[in-house]
Amino acid sequence: QRPFNAKINTCRSVCQHLLCLSLFIVAIQYCINTIMMKMALTPIVTRPDVVDAFLPIAGGISLRAIVEQGYFDPHHPAAAVMLGVVLLTGLLCKRAFCGWACPLGLLGEYLYKLRTRFIHKEYRPPNWLDWPLRAIKYLLLFALLYIVMGMPTQGLVGYLQSPYNKIADIKMAMLFVAPGLITLTGFAIILMLAAWRKQGFCRYICPYGALLGLLSFLSPLKIRRDCSHCLIESKGMKCDKCTRACPAGIIVHTKTTVRSDECQACLRCVAACPSKAALGLRLKNGYQLNPQGLIALLLILLLALPLISYLFGFWDSQTPWQMREYLLHNIHRIGM
Repeated sequence: QRPFNAKINTCRSVCQHLLCLSLFIVAIQYCINTIMMKMALTPIVTRPDVVDAFLPIAGGISLRAIVEQGYFDPHHPAAAVMLGVVLLTGLLCKRAFCGWACPLGLLGEYLYKLRTRFIHKEYRPPNWLDWPLRAIKYLLLFALLYIVMGMPTQGLVGYLQSPYNKIADIKMAMLFVAPGLITLTGFAIILMLAAWRKQGFCRYICPYGALLGLLSFLSPLKIRRDCSHCLIESKGMKCDKCTRACPAGIIVHTKTTVRSDECQACLRCVAACPSKAALGLRLKNGYQLNPQGLIALLLILLLALPLISYLFGFWDSQTPWQMREYLLHNIHRIGM
């Protein structure tokens, strides 16, 4: 490997861990805020609105309300912003959000590494089973889309103004704090898939990954191979390092352009390539985006757009903490 290529994996790892650390800090702030409300105390820290990124249904319904009725959800505006941001990353830089930012993807990598320390054998399903398993995440995606798109237009504002929506984030958090048997079973399946094979959760379960995979077909950036510099054509050598490095199992070394919904633009294939100019994340005209450029583009989308939303007053929740406290103490009475 050339030193230039070797830096790609380092850049990705640093980006993943820094974003994961920032979310961990956000989680601590959110827990302090919620626990103090539960104890009927005035919170010493504000609720971090970025947690609304974990409310894709509320975000989708909010986007519909904006488009169809011109109504802006005052309770979880950040949900619509973050959903729009993630979708935009898929359109502009493929599934780079999955490969460079997603904390669940990073957790899956650690679970896989932990499993392989004790069980070294690689367990991959045969192709006839892999395809049906990959369809699961699309079924989950269609189920979420049905919930969001199936709601009548006249019911959108009513849902967004409902007590349930006002504390939807706490309802979501309760799944982790006090999970039921079904939830625990789901978590167990997710953890086993993540440990079973590389990107197991991303490949088979994640509906976000399915949506970004579909959007990635529209992205102008693709992993493209320059045959004039590839060792296979230029030197007549047998080389498949890029394919072996791909965690999604995509056949890279025989393609000029990688078009796959599983490609996360992680650039591991580029890092593994012995020829610097042979492989890269490129536009159709040949312009190549280096790892630093990809990180910059991703961070601009993830940070700049929320900042703009904040400056224009469409980020902070307008739900008073006193109302959230009241609803929190009556959460078991609140349903959809």
